[in-house]
Amino acid sequence: MDIRRLQDEIEAVSALYAERFGIERTDDWLMLKLGEEVGELTQAYLSQSGRSRDRGRAEVEREQDFRSELADVLAQVLLIAQRFDVDLVDEVDRKWLAWRRD
Repeated sequence: MDIRRLQDEIEAVSALYAERFGIERTDDWLMLKLGEEVGELTQAYLSQSGRSRDRGRAEVEREQDFRSELADVLAQVLLIAQRFDVDLVDEVDRKWLAWRRD
């Protein structure tokens, strides 16, 4: 799936979620939600790597928690990029892939 199409799909789901739970998806909300998701990813990583309590979750569940939280962070980044009209493909090319050209 193309990243721009993925952004559109995630935007539709996020709008549905906001409507269902009465959330106003302001610029601030998007940024704060990213922070929340990064925190949840960090917790999942610590649990998966044995540096935090397992909360009664089996190893396979902790691995899935980590994967799910990583997806949440990516989705939130894509939402922010779409909101601020940032072409992430172009920006990754400019900032990261330029190193390959040197």
